[in-house]
Amino acid sequence: MSSELTEEEMRRALFGTPQPEEQISAPLAQEPVEEVVLAKPVVAPAANRKVTKAFTPRLRVTLRVGNEFEGKMIELIHEADTLSSLLAQQDAVKIAKKKYKYVEVVSVKSM
Repeated sequence: MSSELTEEEMRRALFGTPQPEEQISAPLAQEPVEEVVLAKPVVAPAANRKVTKAFTPRLRVTLRVGNEFEGKMIELIHEADTLSSLLAQQDAVKIAKKKYKYVEVVSVKSM
């Protein structure tokens, strides 16, 4: 007896004898598939495009500043481009300290 088996004999040993498939009397008609062609989008020239200005968050910091202790104080308004009220307040105080000795934060409001 031969130890080498053919491919067909191995298939029969593993999967058994094939069952007869039901024959379809008429092949199904396949609908024609349209070819999809991707076109590059039309790019308008840079001169015709409108450039929209991006929204920048702004906070308005109101300070009372002066150079005399319990003296005349003036109101100073600083606008910061940030959402953080703490950063806006620190930035405003830092700028005001360059010119004035006494700085008091009155309010921080969103614009």
